[in-house]
Amino acid sequence: MPERNIEFGKYGARGFKGHEAVARQLDDLAGYIATPITARRGLSARLNYLTRTAHARAAAAALGFTPTKAQLRGWRDGSVTPRRVTLEKIEQAYRTVRRENVARYLLARLNREGRGTRVEIHPLNQSQVDRPRQRVVEFRTLNVRHWDRIVAAWAAGDDQELDNAWVDQVIDLGSQWGQYEYVTNVGFAA
Repeated sequence: MPERNIEFGKYGARGFKGHEAVARQLDDLAGYIATPITARRGLSARLNYLTRTAHARAAAAALGFTPTKAQLRGWRDGSVTPRRVTLEKIEQAYRTVRRENVARYLLARLNREGRGTRVEIHPLNQSQVDRPRQRVVEFRTLNVRHWDRIVAAWAAGDDQELDNAWVDQVIDLGSQWGQYEYVTNVGFAA
């Protein structure tokens, strides 16, 4: 078995990288604002989150989000509608600051004082693969005890580091770890 899949999906298998599934699950646990940013309420909630404290303002400014007081006032009262590019910038700043704020909490919950967290790995979807080419890939569980690199890479938005950190954990599955590089879902709770 090669270390990494080279031509994934060549015969019709479907799925996505395991680290992407982990990032989605961590995003779900982060608890982002549910109202879309295009709604006035969603925009207002994100602006409040980014400007409420000095720490949040400094983190948003480091990301390049530095609106004037007049702009904020206009956006909040609805007299000015931000452009699409500005909305995307606000959303990206909000998600990045939120990740940084909840990373420490999630890390403590996931590590559980060294006991770790049980992770369910659902294998890739082979329903479109011809019968002779299908592999037997089972549902697996894994206890991940060291979430530090995974959560740090997720909070920083570093996909390559997140992939490397996730593969370092999946290797604990033994010689079959390469079969779980692509999955349909990775589930865990914190």
